[in-house]
Amino acid sequence: MQELKELQGRVFFKTFGWSFAITAAALVTAFFYGGIEALILCAILGVLEISLSFDNAVVNARILEKMSPFWQKMFLTVGILIAVVGMRIVFPLVIVGVTASMNPIEALRLALEKGDPEQPGTYGYLLHEAHPQIAAFGGMFLLMIFLDFMFEDRDIRWLRWIEAPLAKIGKLNGASLIAGLAVLLAAASLADAEHTTDIFVAGSAGLITYLLVTGLGGLFDVDGDGDFDDEDAIKRVEKKSGNGELVKATGKAAFMLFLYLEMIDASFSFDGVIGAFAITSDPIIIALGLGLIGAIFVRSLTVFLVRQGTLDEFVYLDHGAHWAIGALAAILLLTIELEINEIITGLIGVVFILASLISSIVRNRRSASSGTPTKPVYSN
Repeated sequence: MQELKELQGRVFFKTFGWSFAITAAALVTAFFYGGIEALILCAILGVLEISLSFDNAVVNARILEKMSPFWQKMFLTVGILIAVVGMRIVFPLVIVGVTASMNPIEALRLALEKGDPEQPGTYGYLLHEAHPQIAAFGGMFLLMIFLDFMFEDRDIRWLRWIEAPLAKIGKLNGASLIAGLAVLLAAASLADAEHTTDIFVAGSAGLITYLLVTGLGGLFDVDGDGDFDDEDAIKRVEKKSGNGELVKATGKAAFMLFLYLEMIDASFSFDGVIGAFAITSDPIIIALGLGLIGAIFVRSLTVFLVRQGTLDEFVYLDHGAHWAIGALAAILLLTIELEINEIITGLIGVVFILASLISSIVRNRRSASSGTPTKPVYSN
């Protein structure tokens, strides 16, 4: 028992050690950058991002476990650069630049100015003005992830009373696309007239991006079952898992999974990036809090879930994460016209994850008492 605890401790610190070190470095940097106020704001943003991203980590883990060790490392290195630099720094600058018709240098200069985000012409104000388009794009991308998961017929169901009818609807060809377009039309028609076109264009772009990324992935894994079809590009790496095998993706298939993973990660970032400007408009503090602290902890949690086999042990976590995705998609689309507190956004995801975890534990105990297996069995 003692040896097991020591092993678990080593795994925990191996997985989260860099996260704690980077968090400390980010807080120290924030303190030297802007004093105690900057340190506190950085810590608040880090907590905000982590609380909003439990569902993100669960979804990431399910995809990451299909990838080879090399591509897992790519997600933790190149992926973290994309998350910090791309989503927390470059993305807001691009949005402000396009919205205000200014070049990136001017947008960066505006970002570094200390201004009230409610004052017209400031960086925070311009980014807030672009929120309807951002919410439409991210909301539609996440909605399609939710719909594709729920419309698929599955052996294991969590909320059977609603998941079973959704699976029946999914038998209709193009059900996800039809439902997604219906939601987009409703969101655009209910919005202010000045935003209708922008919302429809941005939402269509989110939907097309999802279809493009998943469609390209289908070129290498047509059946979606791990039996990759491009034999020249794919090396099958077999890993024993229980009574069967788990096939890992490499080559082009893993690259497409990597792109898909980054798109999901980016979509989850939208609410955090926008919400951060309710706390501070300083891009340096946002990058330190949301990026370095939040993003690195989400990645560490993702790796921890993969290494511990948590998703196979607690089978309803997948469902809980996708219900959280659906809730986040709905919230993003609702925020086009309504103000919704970020605390509500974060708590909804946590509630779904905790509820699915508790349901999984109850299921495992019942299975143990009846002598039935608790983990899914992989088959060749």
